[in-house]
Amino acid sequence: MRKSAKDDQNRLYSNQDLKKLLVPLVFEQLLALLVGLADTLMIAGVSEAAVSGVSLVDTINILIINVFTAFGTGGAVIAGHYLGKKNEENACRAGWQVLLFSLVSSLVVTVAFILFHNGILQLIIGKVEADVMDNAKSYLVVTAVSFVPLAVYNACAGLFRTMGDSKTTLLISLFMNILNVIGNAVLIYGAGIGTLGAAISTTFSRSVAAVIIFVMMFDNRRAIHFRGQVTWRFRPEMLKKILYIGLPNSLENSLFQLGKILTISMISTMGTYAIAANAVCNTIASFNVLPGSAINSGIVAIVSVCIGAGEIQQARYYTKKLMKLAQLGVMIMSALIVLGSGWVVGFYHLSPQADSLARQVLIYHAVLAMLFWILSFSLPNAFRAAGDVVMPMAVAIGSMWVFRLGFAYFLGIHLEWGLFGVWIAMTIDWVFRAVCFVVRFKGHRWERKMIGGKA
Repeated sequence: MRKSAKDDQNRLYSNQDLKKLLVPLVFEQLLALLVGLADTLMIAGVSEAAVSGVSLVDTINILIINVFTAFGTGGAVIAGHYLGKKNEENACRAGWQVLLFSLVSSLVVTVAFILFHNGILQLIIGKVEADVMDNAKSYLVVTAVSFVPLAVYNACAGLFRTMGDSKTTLLISLFMNILNVIGNAVLIYGAGIGTLGAAISTTFSRSVAAVIIFVMMFDNRRAIHFRGQVTWRFRPEMLKKILYIGLPNSLENSLFQLGKILTISMISTMGTYAIAANAVCNTIASFNVLPGSAINSGIVAIVSVCIGAGEIQQARYYTKKLMKLAQLGVMIMSALIVLGSGWVVGFYHLSPQADSLARQVLIYHAVLAMLFWILSFSLPNAFRAAGDVVMPMAVAIGSMWVFRLGFAYFLGIHLEWGLFGVWIAMTIDWVFRAVCFVVRFKGHRWERKMIGGKA
């Protein structure tokens, strides 16, 4: 059916609105990845053990970060529903509730990680070489302090995106990255404190960013703001709605990351060269899917408002449109990585064995990402924005543990395919997810969750 001019006029978001939201999101995602890239590249100049230690801890940190990102997403979705209903007062209340919950819970996690970092590392990453473990301990203790500011930043950033303002978060992210790079240069090379310097720099830059965005949330000219909302009491009914979205998403993300950590434990038995190659591949592969990761935030922000406004067809329309843009972006990035994998990997100064393995894995990942990544990881964000959170969680957890983890052991350890077998298992997981989510999207249950009073 051909789209009419009237259809265009009734759209909640014009192409210009989408451009204003999505372009800064892409650049913000790029800058966020540069924090990890700056740490890895600068640490690479210290030693291969330092790179391995940082990469192992980053895997643990991502587990925690994803949990708080999920809660932030829950708050953004509920706030978006209220904005769609033109109820700005409750949108503000939802925003403060997710901020308060993120603040309290992240403080608890920070204290636990600092007190029990030895046990956590031994439990999760197992036995590694002594110098790798020493670097991991230093990095974990310091970066654990950044959990609180990261939780605050993610909660506020999600609200800014729900309001359609991703330019502000881009500028804050840019400032944060500049601070981080300067800090790395001074502490790693100037002060000569290696891994510890990278951790201090990262924690400081994240803390500054959190303070800035938190203060900006008190501007009452914004559709969602904290002015007049400050209270240390939780609103049970509102928090229940937020956690309805946030808890399954958090459980999904945490178990997904835990599965990845267990996979890392397998890789740690393959030697330092495999750990280093995997660390480099994880960093570069993040750039491979960067457009999709950025647009995922846009899908949550836009679809939640559409659902709140009762515009189901527009929710479908924007989901398809944004996925096409994400697919195009991932295809371009994949082509660039295939062509330049050797040149990029060379920056890390890996051993010949690790260098060759990293190049093979990156090319394989790039090709498969073009085919399945968007359907696996972008499409379910539309479900979450509509309040359909249980099905994506069940599929993600089941697929992770059966396909990604199970096949990683079978291919990587049993068949002795090593690191390459582990990455093949990951893409088997993608294919299963893609099939399940496409079938779900073609139906109508996901779009009626919130309307049915479930969220």
